[in-house]
Amino acid sequence: LLRLVDDFARKKIAVWGDFILDEYIFGNTRRISREAPVLILDYKKKEFSLGGAGNSVLNLKALGADPYPIGVVGSDDSGQRILQILKKKGVSTEYLVKEKKHKTPIKTRILAGEETARKQQILRIDREGKVPDTNELKQKIQKILKDAQKKINALLISDYNYFTVKEDLFNHILPSFKKKNIPVTLDSRFRLLNFKGITVSTPNEPEVEEALQIEINDDNQLLKQAGKLLLRKTQSSALLITRGSKGMVLFEEKKAPFSISICGTTDIVDVTGAGDTVISVFTLALACGSTFREAAMLANYAGDIVVMKKGTATLSAQELKK
Repeated sequence: LLRLVDDFARKKIAVWGDFILDEYIFGNTRRISREAPVLILDYKKKEFSLGGAGNSVLNLKALGADPYPIGVVGSDDSGQRILQILKKKGVSTEYLVKEKKHKTPIKTRILAGEETARKQQILRIDREGKVPDTNELKQKIQKILKDAQKKINALLISDYNYFTVKEDLFNHILPSFKKKNIPVTLDSRFRLLNFKGITVSTPNEPEVEEALQIEINDDNQLLKQAGKLLLRKTQSSALLITRGSKGMVLFEEKKAPFSISICGTTDIVDVTGAGDTVISVFTLALACGSTFREAAMLANYAGDIVVMKKGTATLSAQELKK
């Protein structure tokens, strides 16, 4: 595992997916308003980060890899801010398309608390925008994917249901990636069953329940049945189900399910973006020639580290090795 982490450096990983701007507004609680039963906040500061596919890109960069973001941003202030954040981190934006008709998704989180206390999230506001379904845009993305294929070691698909990843385009490009033995990994919020033939997907337990229309409810036998069924339905080589404080379970063809317990405490700080970290590390490990089990073990360690950090956090290769 340590040798695999050393091999992360300079691996080229394309991240095709939905780019979201995360906005954090911080304030101190003062009193209850006379106008309505709501808190009055004394505004302190505002911070921006990347959500969705952008968080996977930042995770890959922090681990020493060379990420290639592939997607769409709007010709608006939020889209421009995403480009600025990536450039500041030293990430190439050559494969990001600026689209006038697209409204860049923004997730605003308002955090409040006393001056000396840890701030807690009290409200989230989502401003959403679906990526237009035009032939011109699809042709641009197809050309980008074809160009990226010549230099990358793996393709990570980060689908947050804003439809940057078009199903017909995915079906068109997948065979050529398979032919070149380039791993294709998938993290999809609501369309898990729509992308068949990927190398591995990494859904959490609620996403599995949503895809199969079942309730697992801590039933380990039902979880195993669901994993095997989902592995078959996605026609993939492996499936990693993340279960929060209950760890992870890896499913592979013709192998018994492999359960992994969490490392460290269950007293977590923030789970925001932990799934992005998991698939980033899993993808990097596969790009370095790891087995699915090795990749899952590394992803589990990485997930355990970032949930102890505030917000959409990343980790370094050194933290992972330690």
